[in-house]
Amino acid sequence: MPEQQVNLSLQERITVVSIDFDYKILGEIGTNCYLLYNKDNREAVLIDPADEAKVIKEMIASKNCTLKAILLTHGHYDHIGAAAEISKATKAPIYAGEYEKEVLANPDINLSAMMAEHPIRLIADKWLADGEVIEIGGMAIRCIHTPGHTEGGMSYYVENANILFSGDTLFAASVGRTDFPTGSMSELVRSIKSKLLILPENTKVFTGHGESTSIIYEKQYNPFLS
Repeated sequence: MPEQQVNLSLQERITVVSIDFDYKILGEIGTNCYLLYNKDNREAVLIDPADEAKVIKEMIASKNCTLKAILLTHGHYDHIGAAAEISKATKAPIYAGEYEKEVLANPDINLSAMMAEHPIRLIADKWLADGEVIEIGGMAIRCIHTPGHTEGGMSYYVENANILFSGDTLFAASVGRTDFPTGSMSELVRSIKSKLLILPENTKVFTGHGESTSIIYEKQYNPFLS
């Protein structure tokens, strides 16, 4: 996906009391890394620490946050490059989908062997099940298993903020690639239609690359889902 800024106009910012987020576009292919935090207690979760650990640390510090968890939408190298360093520096555990173990651990499958500066082998501290709700920093986050881009891909839905972090499953008017190991186009489309498009239509979707979108927009205009 081309590097684009996430749409964050004042009208589109999270309006639910206590929850806000920041983001950085990181790495050679422009991955969106999100810092979701509770404004009352300044506790935060980091979603997809793609690369550039120093920049991520600065983002956390700029919001005066304490990082409580690192959530991975999937195990490709461009979404996990700084995970180990950030986890070590902050003591925040790493969370990932329970079916993503092989992708995270195998540099050939997570693409780091051929595309990153060095091979990446990662083991999460906690493996997440489909439908599991985790409570971190006063924020309830529903874990939605969305295979297709990878076997164990996870999307994260924050119901009381009406936002979804879709990783590389769903993009604005597009979907993630399925030609990498463990990918499947049929699984991807099924995941989106059966698990994401059933969310409230005004749900704001923050993607792994490129600009944000919404469930209602994707229902109406995404050519891969018609």
